[in-house]
Amino acid sequence: MRILINGWFHEQLATGSGQYLAALAEWLPRVGGEHEFVVVQPAGGAGGRRSKGAEGGGESANQRMNESRRKPFVIRHSSFAIHHSPLAKLWFEQIAFPLTCRRLRADVAFVPYWGAPWWSPCPVVVTVHDLIPLLLPQYRGGPLQRAYTWLVGRTARRAAAVLTDSEASKRDIVAHLDIPADRVHAIHLAADPRYRPVTDPAALAAVQAKYNLPADPFVLYLGGFDARKNVARVVEAYARMADGGIAPGLVIAGKLPATDSAFAPDPRPMVERLGLGGRVHFTGWVDEADKPALYSLAAATVFVSEYEGFGLPVLEAMACEPLLDQISSASSA
Repeated sequence: MRILINGWFHEQLATGSGQYLAALAEWLPRVGGEHEFVVVQPAGGAGGRRSKGAEGGGESANQRMNESRRKPFVIRHSSFAIHHSPLAKLWFEQIAFPLTCRRLRADVAFVPYWGAPWWSPCPVVVTVHDLIPLLLPQYRGGPLQRAYTWLVGRTARRAAAVLTDSEASKRDIVAHLDIPADRVHAIHLAADPRYRPVTDPAALAAVQAKYNLPADPFVLYLGGFDARKNVARVVEAYARMADGGIAPGLVIAGKLPATDSAFAPDPRPMVERLGLGGRVHFTGWVDEADKPALYSLAAATVFVSEYEGFGLPVLEAMACEPLLDQISSASSA
């Protein structure tokens, strides 16, 4: 079969959808080598939209596939030139991508995020990672965002199959999008193979110095700062521990909000208000290649989101735990 994939998020590794597509680009040819996979993206999209995360992560998924000597994804460009706007994204999803599927005679159209086309010349498979814009009021946005959520909810219903990341998300999709359960398939995510315990002292020291990490044991938060991530509660809990004199250091990693808002609260004012300035360390952006060492340096990782479609950082942190790695190695021997 010829499977055409919506590549709007190709090489945008600072986004979850971009990382998901990159992992698919590496692994699908290994398990479906009899099929032809073609990533379709707007003309001029390759390279020009490479994110900071892609640069920090080193080699691209396509490079890794070529090195593994497996048939890589083919990258094709639609006739639609790339523009950075919600309207351009909508045009690509609803017009340019399905027309390219018709021109290239696709057998299946695959959209690896919640943005399936209303019309398609072939069956559509769409991945709906979660229903955050539908279920959480603060994520619904203005009239245009709500209209887009309504549209992609309807296009998901028209898809031949819906993929999602967890049984919890499947239940939400069945309940709120009114899609029969037999058309929704939970395919669990996995940590990238690079997430393994880092034991090389030089590698650990390099990351420790790069991000000016505490020499003493610390608790790590690594993730985003929008409201559902619940970082304020992490700081509050840490303040209580610190009052009891039992708290190690706290490292909050990730790109901090440019402005403090209800949607994306900046934790730094709260840290100062609680008198924790000397005990809480902010790293800023963390390159993808440095994350395994950062997890390995941490005494514990905290992840207290109010809602997630899956919560991949939990698996990434667990994969960098030496004891769990030993158990995994023993069970596979």
